[in-house]
Amino acid sequence: MSAAKDAILARVRAAVTDLRAPVGARGDTPWVDQASAGVAETVELFVENVVDYKAEVVRVAPAGVGEAVAAALTAYGVRSVVVPDGTDPSWTAAVPEAVRQVSDDGLSSAALDSIDAVVTSSAVGIATTGTIVLDHGPGQGRRALSLVPDVHVCVVAADSVVHDVPEAVSRLHPQAGMPRPLTWISGPSATSDIELDRVEGVHGPRTLHVILVEN
Repeated sequence: MSAAKDAILARVRAAVTDLRAPVGARGDTPWVDQASAGVAETVELFVENVVDYKAEVVRVAPAGVGEAVAAALTAYGVRSVVVPDGTDPSWTAAVPEAVRQVSDDGLSSAALDSIDAVVTSSAVGIATTGTIVLDHGPGQGRRALSLVPDVHVCVVAADSVVHDVPEAVSRLHPQAGMPRPLTWISGPSATSDIELDRVEGVHGPRTLHVILVEN
């Protein structure tokens, strides 16, 4: 039994001898820097990784959020949008009258499924993973709002973007005792079958449109 154990451990040690060694079809092992080179670089990395997930990113000044929201809803042919409580009124003021704005008063799943889009804010953006975290505070609504409508327009403040997951968890930690979930979003919903054919929109929004607000 001891000999078998020694053989297994020897194989494990050999496998992890050099984690930087080239592996896989693409060459080098992915490696994440332990620290950001700076604020600007962190934001650029966030944008790069969000786009890599096939999400759309639009960069605007604070005064341009409303126009960017309206432009996104128009571009995707949205006819109805749910607006969570606590959303900044200026974000939806420019939405065309033809787009019906719906307040969430406990909408059923069926009712949500009939709504084309949702507009939310966010709590944290993570650069190294291209992830957006919702803590479902004001302007973010309950979790179902970001999972059922087909289009998710998400407003992310550049100063809420952090370098990596530990930094994000540290920022969210003061709210860890709150009785609401966190939703971690890395691109639009996607899955694949046994033949690796990618299908989007099965478990959540088919389209993720990120409005990055920079001062």
